[in-house]
Amino acid sequence: MPNNSVIYVVGHRNPDTDSICSALAYAQLRRNQGLSDVQAARAGNINQQTQFVLDELGVEVPVLLSDVHPRIKDVVTEKAISIHQDEPMARAIELYHQHHIRMLPVVDDAGRAQGLLLLKRATEFFLVPTDPDKMRRIKASLCSIQMCLNANAVNLVAADKVEDLNLYVGARREASFDSWIKKMDLSRAVLITGDRPGIQRRAVEAGVRLLIISGGGAVDDKLLDLARKNQVSILVSDYDTANSVWLTRMATPVRELADTDFITVRPNDLLDDLRIKLMHSKQSGAIVCTGEKEVVGVATKSNLIKSSAVKLILVDHNELAQAVPGADKVEILEVIDHHRLGNFHTDQPIRFINQPLGSTCSLVATLYQQAGIKPDASVSGLLLAGLLSDTLVLKSPTTTEVDRQLVPWLEELSGLEHAEFGARLFAAGSLMASGAPARKLIFTDFKEYTAGTYQLGLGQVEVVNFHTFYARQQELASELTAIRAEKGYDLVALLITDIVMETSYLLTAGPSELPYVIGYPQEADNLYRLKGVMSRKKQLVPHLMKVFKGL
Repeated sequence: MPNNSVIYVVGHRNPDTDSICSALAYAQLRRNQGLSDVQAARAGNINQQTQFVLDELGVEVPVLLSDVHPRIKDVVTEKAISIHQDEPMARAIELYHQHHIRMLPVVDDAGRAQGLLLLKRATEFFLVPTDPDKMRRIKASLCSIQMCLNANAVNLVAADKVEDLNLYVGARREASFDSWIKKMDLSRAVLITGDRPGIQRRAVEAGVRLLIISGGGAVDDKLLDLARKNQVSILVSDYDTANSVWLTRMATPVRELADTDFITVRPNDLLDDLRIKLMHSKQSGAIVCTGEKEVVGVATKSNLIKSSAVKLILVDHNELAQAVPGADKVEILEVIDHHRLGNFHTDQPIRFINQPLGSTCSLVATLYQQAGIKPDASVSGLLLAGLLSDTLVLKSPTTTEVDRQLVPWLEELSGLEHAEFGARLFAAGSLMASGAPARKLIFTDFKEYTAGTYQLGLGQVEVVNFHTFYARQQELASELTAIRAEKGYDLVALLITDIVMETSYLLTAGPSELPYVIGYPQEADNLYRLKGVMSRKKQLVPHLMKVFKGL
């Protein structure tokens, strides 16, 4: 699995125009400044207004990040080293040494996982003393033994058959050999001996399964004729007796030592899922497989401490509750924002730019100016769109002198006139007039806040008059009540802002004492008039924070 390291510039969930446009513009700035592998992204679906902007400027919609939780594919980047189930243990030992690994997936002809071979298990089998009878047992074919010894096959009978065999060394005197060999199960006996013609002949006469002659040399014709007659296989090994014994034991197929009770995970599984599986298992790793159990890698406990290939630059927010899910699990490199500070913290120092401007696009535009880089027409249009959207065409109380000074510069670079572009921007983005479902109206520009122990959820929608709101007031009120019960908010509300009259309504579903403490004129049940209030961030949220902290 390749290492797809990438830096995403991404705004908050339920992204608005400023969030999307600032992500696109800042990603381009950082690319211009030499930061590689950086691209804009979004943490949710774009709204009608933003789609209008992108269509108008010919800009593609940023890639959607449903979450950035670290996944196994993000940390398991090495090519899978596996071994076929019929290969001898000698090949497994070679792979362990060659690749400095401790576990090998065992696969079939199709590359599907059949087991997991651990280095610890292999070393225990070959090195830890056990019962002598068990230590002499091997399960292998004669072909496998020949391969491990790189031996000359003088005579082979049923060489491909995998058998349970017992290994012996013919080191006795000839006088005692005959009585000793009679104690063997000759059909399973593998006898290794050196240049000892008498022992060789007695072994063939007795009918051992395999005679291995160590130290090389030729086989006597009479011995070969006798072997053929008695169906005895003979191999000649150039290794001495000690090494021949060792290598013969290594002829055991890996499937005989592989653990068939192994853990499997998929590349797209969460890293936390692997952590849980390993915590509840004696295994030190898992095989990474496709849906068809085709092996693509090995995940070990060391992978759990690797950093994700995904890194983030947050724009237009600094609270993890508003960030793409999983943001707390990956490295955040920068934050570019114009909102109040939340409960944000990082393990390492980062670039954190927070200024009280009317939009994040305004802040990004100043960063272009500071860098001495002029954005092209499409990027300038994006910056102007985000600025006009968040400042309600410079009418919002959040509008600063910096915002106003940026407009002529962006107009010149983009070829757009801000008042005309702003009017078309809001006309295209009027969800209330479009007949969008009530829930979509509420959640399109929706943010969560914490006031002490209280949880607030506040949506906002802009209109050019309140007539469409009046027609849908009861529908929206019912949906707010349902959302409050469903999500457990203490208050959920929708701010309906008339950008022409520069005033708003606040439709609420909240605690019974709210009408007595909210401090706004009540025009109907759960409906309050907020004259002159146009900014959720600068006017409504600070006021509600004080109200709920005082409850």
